[in-house]
Amino acid sequence: MTGTTARRTVVSIAVSAALACFTACTGPGGSDDSGGTTGSTAPSASASASASASASAAPSSRPPALTGASADALRAVERATGRAGSARVESTTVMGRELSLEAAGALGWDDGLTGTLTITYTGGTTAETMRRLGTTAMEARYLPDAYYARMGDEFAERVGGRHWIKYVYEDLEDLGGGAGAGFADQMRNTTPNQAVKLLLSAGDVRRVGAETTRGRRTTHWSGTVGGATEQTVDIWVDDRNLLVKKVERGRTKTGELTQTAYYSDYGVPVSAARPPSADTADFKELLASQGS
Repeated sequence: MTGTTARRTVVSIAVSAALACFTACTGPGGSDDSGGTTGSTAPSASASASASASASAAPSSRPPALTGASADALRAVERATGRAGSARVESTTVMGRELSLEAAGALGWDDGLTGTLTITYTGGTTAETMRRLGTTAMEARYLPDAYYARMGDEFAERVGGRHWIKYVYEDLEDLGGGAGAGFADQMRNTTPNQAVKLLLSAGDVRRVGAETTRGRRTTHWSGTVGGATEQTVDIWVDDRNLLVKKVERGRTKTGELTQTAYYSDYGVPVSAARPPSADTADFKELLASQGS
């Protein structure tokens, strides 16, 4: 393998890992400060090392703010889930033909996003690329300023023995073609109550009814957000106004994006230590090594 090919392979791995960490954490869409929606954008494996994976377009005109009993009920859920500060998370994500994965771990949101997820690739072109390079699963550690992805030994051999990739959120904002736009805010604002904020911006929110979810009595809410590309959001809430389950559906360039997440053990202690610097490669430096 030539030096140029090796460098491109390393960057491809790094970008694929970024996509997986981002997708596992955020789902199809995020919420902007004004209460509208923003499409998820994440780095995507490609020859240029940056592409957009947009799940939903921002609406050209926001629907009227939700009012009445439904709004009051959802705002109570938003407050309770936000105050809880942390939870155990299990999720499955499918991003069209590009990627499908499972994630499990614990995340906290009291002071920026923190926590650790184990991410397992289960299908898609990105998963095939990673599998050929000896990686079928990785550990992702989220800290307020950056996140870290632990790769396999084969990746480490290509970058001087280093197993971890560090992604500083602000560095990802600078990716070419606008692929990283909004990345930092979306990652740092990733909490279960973001799904509730999306529902509060929807024009057709409805209380579906009482259901049993993983053995717990819950209330199911559903709504549609988005403009040209619709995104549906469903949540299941227990009697403490805490999310038990969330399903978001949208569209990407490679097909439908669906994420299902389950939340439990709210208030669980969460920690994420920075990996040793000697065992860590910086994503921005990996891109620079290819001239990207």
